Amino acid sequence: MSLSLFLSLHAIFSFHKPVAFVYLTFSLQLRKTAGTRKKFIRLESDRVLKEERFEKILTLVNQKGTVKVNEIMDHLDVSDMTVRRDLTELDRQKKLRKIHGGAQSLHSYKYLELSHTEKKILNIDEKQAIVKTALSLINDEDTIFLGPGTTIELLAEQIDQRNLKVVTNSLPVFNHLIHHEDIKLYLLGGAMRQRTNAFYGELANVNLAQMFFHKAFISCNAIEDGNVMTASFEEGQTQTIAFNNSQERFLLADTSKLNQRDFYAFYQLDQLSAVVMNQDPEQSYLELAEQVKVITEPITKK
Repeated sequence: MSLSLFLSLHAIFSFHKPVAFVYLTFSLQLRKTAGTRKKFIRLESDRVLKEERFEKILTLVNQKGTVKVNEIMDHLDVSDMTVRRDLTELDRQKKLRKIHGGAQSLHSYKYLELSHTEKKILNIDEKQAIVKTALSLINDEDTIFLGPGTTIELLAEQIDQRNLKVVTNSLPVFNHLIHHEDIKLYLLGGAMRQRTNAFYGELANVNLAQMFFHKAFISCNAIEDGNVMTASFEEGQTQTIAFNNSQERFLLADTSKLNQRDFYAFYQLDQLSAVVMNQDPEQSYLELAEQVKVITEPITKK
């Protein structure tokens, strides 16, 4: 309080005590009211900003199906702590599902499967990391099954082991290996699914059921609640037979497949030997560790 204000108040109190008391009380009440109003305006502003963030987060999550924390941070230009707090609140309100390292839409079912060409340009770095690890699991003289999918195609491109016996129902995989001199190659016939260039149906399945492998390498479209899923019932049946007839069963999937859903669950995670997956900054792959072995780095051979 300034000296001049103090002297003025002292004079008022000395000569007009009742009036001075009312004046002082009124002044303090005005200050309190003004402070309360500012606080209310600030709280109201914070509430509006929070609601705007919630709306933007939900729009992003519903558009992409699954979104990582760092994507939301970049999109909204907010801190990691703010994003995680918002996701917790939205999960509590049952507007999205909070998952390890991000959030998933409650409407994450994939209604339209991407074409083979569209899939080839997605997550290339992640697929290359997976292929490098998968290659370390193949030994000379192995008998293996290679399923359809762009990740498996990359694996086929880089196989350099000797004296392999390879069975596949994928035309692109077959085309990558057809000139490999150290591979005895078999292509399963049957009906061909144009979207994946994979053969399926009774002709493929009857022959496949009589074949047995050291290892099978198969990819998928989605992983959720212990289920390994694909878009086609018929194609999924063929992949189930191949896994069942293999001593070791390896699922090749990048982290974008986690907490996604597709039409047909053709296998269970706990029935696999391992999931071969890329590492990501959020370490999303760790959420599978309680259900199945996860391999993210090449295996050193003795």
